Amino acid sequence: MSWVRKSLLSLGLIGLVVIVPARFALADSKDSSRPNILFILVDDQSPYDLKIYNPQSELQTPTLDRLAAEGTVIDSARHMGAWVGAVCTSSRHMIMSGRTLWHIPDRRNNTKNNPNAADPNLVPPNLVDSTLAAVFNRAGYDTMRTCKTGNSYDAANKQFSVVHDAVKRGGTDETGSHWHAQQVLEYLGQREAKQDQDPFLIYFGFSHPHDTRDGKPELLNKYGATNHRDPKSLPALNPNQPKLPIGYLPEHPFHHGQPGLRDEEHVSGVWKNRDEATIRNETGREFACSENIDIQIDRVLKKLESMGELDNTYIVYTADHGMAIGRHGLQGKQNLYEHTWRVPMIVKGPGIPSGTRVRGNVYLLDVLATLCDFAGIEAPQTNEGISFRPVVEGKQETVRDTMYGCYCGGTKPGMRCVIDGDWKLIQYDVLDGTVREKQLFNLAENPHEFIDSHSHADVIAMTGHRPDANQANLVKDPRYADQLAKMEALLLAEMRRLDDPYRFWDQPDR
Repeated sequence: MSWVRKSLLSLGLIGLVVIVPARFALADSKDSSRPNILFILVDDQSPYDLKIYNPQSELQTPTLDRLAAEGTVIDSARHMGAWVGAVCTSSRHMIMSGRTLWHIPDRRNNTKNNPNAADPNLVPPNLVDSTLAAVFNRAGYDTMRTCKTGNSYDAANKQFSVVHDAVKRGGTDETGSHWHAQQVLEYLGQREAKQDQDPFLIYFGFSHPHDTRDGKPELLNKYGATNHRDPKSLPALNPNQPKLPIGYLPEHPFHHGQPGLRDEEHVSGVWKNRDEATIRNETGREFACSENIDIQIDRVLKKLESMGELDNTYIVYTADHGMAIGRHGLQGKQNLYEHTWRVPMIVKGPGIPSGTRVRGNVYLLDVLATLCDFAGIEAPQTNEGISFRPVVEGKQETVRDTMYGCYCGGTKPGMRCVIDGDWKLIQYDVLDGTVREKQLFNLAENPHEFIDSHSHADVIAMTGHRPDANQANLVKDPRYADQLAKMEALLLAEMRRLDDPYRFWDQPDR
């Protein structure tokens, strides 16, 4: 109960017409009617892991399935890119600041990864004051966060009023995802005990399914997986293990551009292996961790329902980026194929229709503008994102036509991609110019971006997938020369627009 109402009760004035100063009236109405926000972020999850994006997936996520049935699924959501091997670092900076890839700082004021970071015209010096929690704090929201530590926007994370961060990637309740959920449940319990009526923003993050994927024993057993530790042997094949993923290859046809990359070569249980036993076991470990996340989300949603808060809460579920885990012969997150550049995104809340899907063309950096829109808060002037509220409310199909992607955490300039309609171009320039490649895909015809290697007989025998004639890299097909030229021009235009400091061998310097 607000202090204004308490004062009126003590004076016996309830029931009378009383003029209350506007600032007090706003505060009182805010407490009772402004929506809550539950933002859920998992660490390393391809949309193709989930049945709502890939019906053939063997991962069981009944809570996310229910959220999707009660809300809207965004089919085209992406993280924009990264200038560092720890892709989550740039991704989480974009989420917290609402700014594009080349307009954000790196951790600890490092200017090595983003050459623009030292330019105050491109990266505002006091950006932290305009990040997610700081904005919601000023608007009268109670803000709480639990997530992993490290590879994130540390200064922005500290703006939350309540912070319980820790790396929890173990296979027990105390060492795994259960711990993150418990922090949220205890926070909600404290609010309930205090009868706190302020609206809340809860940043509900997980440390899984990021490697090392030590799932709970019963879930590892369900998916036939083991926490393999011996680099001199392969894990045993098990009929309960998930099948090889669509798009699996035993190796990528050219180097990914980052020698000695941890996520490609040094993950325990994976190393340099890309064989069937390793990939199926690692997928099983990934699924065990992801199902546990689903269970933990269910615990929190049930608590919100018991408190009567669920119907007035916007819920956004997503990941900081996708993962390969055997697709295209890759293991990590340092690529621009759809399984890794895309992220899952489900949105549920007041006014959002149930059981719908939209294209979206959303970046994770749009989250700040969207959550502000849900809450009736003006987005900060530093924000470069676009609210996708009209998309999830069914008022429009996309928030932008073109999408740009980048990875240059390895040798420069690295990889870039651009999407326009159904067409996607990926360009590579790595290892001091020794690897220069282009890939042109029609995603409507070739959604899994099959390349020539996927049509090899031994790969087809292993995966059971035989690509069609047009399910290939079309970059050398003369029928699509005009389309290729259009996409190349569009990529350069996006690189210029977004202040990308690098250029490819066949692009002008500026």
